[in-house]
Amino acid sequence: MSPHSSQIRPREGTTVDEMLELVADEIIRGVIAPGTKLDARVIAERFDVSRTPVREMFAHLAAMGLVVRRPNRGVTVAQIADETLLGMYDAMAELEAACARLCAFRMTLQERQRLQQLHQASLHHLHDDSTDDYEACNLAFHSALYAGAHSPYLREMALAIRGRLQPFRHAQFRLPKRPSHSWKEHNAIVTAILAGDAEAAAQATRAHVLQVSHGSRDYLDSQRVNDTVPGGAIPHGENGGCDA
Repeated sequence: MSPHSSQIRPREGTTVDEMLELVADEIIRGVIAPGTKLDARVIAERFDVSRTPVREMFAHLAAMGLVVRRPNRGVTVAQIADETLLGMYDAMAELEAACARLCAFRMTLQERQRLQQLHQASLHHLHDDSTDDYEACNLAFHSALYAGAHSPYLREMALAIRGRLQPFRHAQFRLPKRPSHSWKEHNAIVTAILAGDAEAAAQATRAHVLQVSHGSRDYLDSQRVNDTVPGGAIPHGENGGCDA
């Protein structure tokens, strides 16, 4: 696969979040190889922005563990070991399972109704084959679990690890049928929470997150490329209703 064909042309008026999504995706797929020094000037030219938002993006990439920032040495793409990724997913599975267990006890009637609404809204996006919209609903669904646990410290930890895993969780939705499998896994979680079955809710959530882990790895393994691009990229190609 050509490195140029694997890169996406940014849209006009690209935001930091959009840059972050594109560059993070290229890093985890190996388009920009571990050890590559990212050049703020090159990336700014690619996205037609100043260097200020590029530096902001670097900070987010560092928080995700995708790059290393060293004084006087710039920003370098990190080597992400499989063991590290699996370890983060293991932690995420336990944190989300704990959230779901507490949701079965603590969610208010309004929060339960909201969870059902998000779940049903995501089904419409499956029928429409709208992966981006389904992913937005998925994000809102998991946020509802964090909030419904009514544990600020647990929510804070879950959000922190979700932030680091977000590029990998995003990647899994490119696998065929992954959104429909995700919806079925969510259905088991919702059913258990509404029934007040805390252990079933925890087990369903843990199994769901571990499936996400497998999906992320399967996608990345299928997309690894041998060719890489320097310093962050010359763009080629085209870029292709759930609120928390």
